[in-house]
This record gives sequence, structure tokens and C-alpha cells, in this order.
Amino acid sequence: MKTVKKAAEILLSVLLWAIILIMALFTFTTLATRDEKSVSRVAGYTPLIVKSPSMAPTFNEGDLIIIKACDVKKLVEGDVITFHTIINNEFALNTHRIISIVDNGVARSYTTKGDNNAMADTHMISDGDIVGKYVTRLPAMGRFMTFLSSSTGFLLVIVLPMLLFFIYQVYHLIMVSINLKKAIAAEEATDVAQKESEAAAKLAEAEAALAEAKRIKEEAEAKLAQAEGTKADE
Repeated sequence: MKTVKKAAEILLSVLLWAIILIMALFTFTTLATRDEKSVSRVAGYTPLIVKSPSMAPTFNEGDLIIIKACDVKKLVEGDVITFHTIINNEFALNTHRIISIVDNGVARSYTTKGDNNAMADTHMISDGDIVGKYVTRLPAMGRFMTFLSSSTGFLLVIVLPMLLFFIYQVYHLIMVSINLKKAIAAEEATDVAQKESEAAAKLAEAEAALAEAKRIKEEAEAKLAQAEGTKADE
């Protein structure tokens, strides 16, 4: 029983930490993509959700990719970068591969292309447009983060487990309180029993002492009577 209880406590602790990590990743991702004109970073890294298949099979729609701030002067053809651009007349972040670089000695411009696209991107970009360099991907994690951002996903993955954990903690606190009260009651009962035992022992000692005193008195009275009888005979 204790082993099962311990295993349950460990499982709940792992679940709690998993929820905390998921919430942290969710918050980080949300902050990182809240504005297409600016990108948040932690230690230079930013997670982004892939929203199109233009870079398949390097990464796919629904993946979560990690990009890192970089020195743009060290970028070379073949690097995959994330940059600010215009898509459908709106500011957007895009992640494509560099296919050519033009350096006029003062600034550089880049032509990019999706691995899954037949043609290069329409807009050339400059150093100031570049957000970072692609590092790695978490397959399908982007779909999970998108699901998590929905009301249903947030309820099922975050709210419900936290609620269950809270209920368990309340239950655990109540059981600890009950067990503590039982322990105190048992200790008090033990103290009372011990005091009663000590009192009974003292009473027995007193009765024994009284009986001994009575015996001594009777012996003394007998000897006195005997002495008086002897005196009368004389």
C-alpha cells in the first residue's frame, strides 16, 4: 500500500513538472510570436510554429522550430534563416533557405527559397530583416502548441491536471491533519494510561505499607498484652 502511495506521489510530481514545463513553453512561444514585427528570445533562442509546408522535408507544417540569433556576416548560402518579410501584403515571419548572397561592400542582400517551392521568394532581404538561424525542430510540437492555445486544449492539458493536482493536495493535507490528530490522541491516551498505571502502582504500594503498618501494630499490641499478663501473674 505504501509503495502504491509513493508511486502515486512521484507520478503526480512528474505530472506537475511536465505541466509547468508545457506552460513555460506555451508562454514562451506565445510571447515569441505575438507580434510579427518583433521576436522574443531567451538566451538567444526563439521557438516558432511552422504554418506552411514550404520547407518540407527539412521541417513540416505543424512542427515547432527553434531559431537562434546569429551574426549575419557569418551566414552563407545554404543556411536556413528566419526573417521579416511581406506575405499577402502583410508583415510576416518566414523561414527559408539562402540560395544567394550579394555583397556590395557596404551591406548584403539575400535571395531565399523554400526547399519545397519551385521558385525563389519574390522579396530580397537585407541584414536588418534577419531574425535568426534555424537550429532544430520538434516534430508535430507546433500542432500541440496550437491545440494548447485553444480553449479546449488549455482546459484539458493545463487547467484539468492542475485542478486534479490541487484536489489531491487538499486531500493529502486533510489526511495529514487527520493522522496528526490521531497520533496526538494516541499519545494522550498513552500518557493517561501510563499515569493511571503509575497511580495504581503507588496506591498498591500505599496499601502494602498500610498493611505492614497494621501488622506491626498488631504485633506490638500482642507483645504489650503479653507483657501486661506476665506482670499481673507476678
